[in-house]
Amino acid sequence: MGKADTHLHTQYSGYSKLGVMKFPESVISPETQVDRMRSLGYDVMAITDHDETAGAFKGAEYAKRFSDIELIVGEEVTTTDGEIIGLFLNEKVPMGLSVEETVDIIRSQDGIVIAPHPFSFHVPGLQEKILELDIDGFETINGGHPDRYSNMFAKRVMDAYPGRWAEMAGSDAHSVYTSGTCWTEFEGTTADDFRRSILQRRTRAAGKAAPPFGQVQWSAEVVMGGQRLLLDKLKSRLVVQKGDQLAEKVDSISRLKAGAGLIAGTAYLFPPITCLAATLSLFYLGIGSRKMVSRMDDRLNGIDRIIKGLDARNGSDGKRKMLQNRDVHPKGTS
Repeated sequence: MGKADTHLHTQYSGYSKLGVMKFPESVISPETQVDRMRSLGYDVMAITDHDETAGAFKGAEYAKRFSDIELIVGEEVTTTDGEIIGLFLNEKVPMGLSVEETVDIIRSQDGIVIAPHPFSFHVPGLQEKILELDIDGFETINGGHPDRYSNMFAKRVMDAYPGRWAEMAGSDAHSVYTSGTCWTEFEGTTADDFRRSILQRRTRAAGKAAPPFGQVQWSAEVVMGGQRLLLDKLKSRLVVQKGDQLAEKVDSISRLKAGAGLIAGTAYLFPPITCLAATLSLFYLGIGSRKMVSRMDDRLNGIDRIIKGLDARNGSDGKRKMLQNRDVHPKGTS
């Protein structure tokens, strides 16, 4: 069985906002992600930066040096309805469109459509919207979801309708500290084989979410990486590459803001603050999980009603069987 991780981020994923604060999504290079996946024995990987493919194309060029791994160009696209992943892409998919428009654009590139963390209660998942969309699969294990609800519920939905979607697992790794804990198994070892397994619904999710300590390590890593960029800004030696949203943002701020960010980042790295942030995060996830689990059976019943209504209108799953016969020739691979 082949081993794939199709949800990986790099420094090209830009930055996130937390109140008035902004912090990098990732500070590792595409080359570092390739080296990490090779060291873990993966056959196939996809870089899926937020609303950008520049890092994926850069990683694909680097991966061509090696015979033991293939890199798929992907993108985690922000839509007005939530996030969706396109794989085997030829060019960047624009953000901010409806999910239906986004799926159409991915399909126009002969891409594969995957819903990441579909039932998350703390990041933008597509929720029940996935039931009506032309998607190939969704994640039943997302490495960034250590809560006890999101992945479990996704697995319950997947198991209730065997063969309807391809079962996927993606580490959602923004750091080497959170990669390698979960993966998608498929028949074969190549990107072609992986595409075929998805279309034939023969994939299997394996592994588990990254431990909370890995997320703490990631947060410290991105703060230190951000500080290096701010320091480069202050020393007038910042290098901005095309598509690097993070470097572009740092380059656009004033020197005063860069200095203030440097001080704030240093404060965050002191153990009491880092540990407090981790504790509060786990507390929030625990409360949210308990609330969602208490409503789980009702939600599953609601999903079943939606599925039965869709099948009655569409003639069971004939549309999906037709999609499984799509050309397996991958585009956007290394």
